[in-house]
Amino acid sequence: MFKGLGQMGDMAKMMKAAQEMQQKMASLQEEMHQIIVEGESGAGLVKASCTAKGELKGLDIDPSIFNSDDKEVVEDLILAAIKDAQAKASEKAKEEMGKLTEGMGLPKDMDLPF
Repeated sequence: MFKGLGQMGDMAKMMKAAQEMQQKMASLQEEMHQIIVEGESGAGLVKASCTAKGELKGLDIDPSIFNSDDKEVVEDLILAAIKDAQAKASEKAKEEMGKLTEGMGLPKDMDLPF
C-alpha cells in the first residue's frame, strides 16, 4: 500500500501502531474497573476489596473484633486493609500494563499514564 513512499510508509506504520496502542490502552482502562483485588489486615479479620483502579468496592469485618474498648484498633485494621487492597490494585495495574507494553514490543517497565 505504501510501497515506494520511503519515510512516509514508515510514518504510516507508526501512526497505525499508535492507534492500536491507544485502543488497547482504552480497553485495558475498562478492564481495570472489572479486576478485583483483596487486601486484609489483622490476620484476615478485616478484608477490603477494590478494583485494579483503586476504587473501594467492599469491606468485610469479622464480628469478633467489635468491642467498644478496641474502637481505635478496629479503625486501624480497617485502614490497613484498605491500604493493602489499594497497594495490590496498583501492583495489578502495573502488571496488566506490563503485559500490554510487552505485547507491543515495548519495554515491560515502560511507565505509561493511567
